[in-house]
Amino acid sequence: MYRCFYGEIMAKEDISTRVSEMLIPFLQENGLDLYKVEYKKEGPSWVLRVCLDKPADADSEYVSIDDCEKVNVWLSDKLDKNDIIERSYNLEVSSAGLDRELLKDSDYVRFAGRAVELKTYEQIIGSRSHDGILLGKENGVVTIDTGAGELAIPADKIAKINLAVIF
Repeated sequence: MYRCFYGEIMAKEDISTRVSEMLIPFLQENGLDLYKVEYKKEGPSWVLRVCLDKPADADSEYVSIDDCEKVNVWLSDKLDKNDIIERSYNLEVSSAGLDRELLKDSDYVRFAGRAVELKTYEQIIGSRSHDGILLGKENGVVTIDTGAGELAIPADKIAKINLAVIF
């Protein structure tokens, strides 16, 4: 049983990696970046989820519906031709979203000065949830301005950090 579970994890990672490698040149040609690829079982179905982003130096930071459709059509065709996924699955192509999670170190540079919401694994200053303006990430420490002062949190203590959506 253990080997089957381990093999399934490896297969999911391999498919995500292969899809990423397949996509990156096409995305670069079309002024897009790859935010993340997930291949996982959700309920009775398998889902291949591709999230797109714009490069930091793009004219617009937003991925359009047309961009998602173009990538969906291209990737669907490539996956059908290369047949790298043995079981049936649903393909979803979307943007990283307004409330995107900050995943890469470059995200902390790109989105410095923006409002963020972060959750920690343990309480820091009496709470596991903190909001503020992202000041950056340096030497493994994320710093935000909470309005009441700067708060520096070691990145390994952060469960999740997202851009805040403010209306």
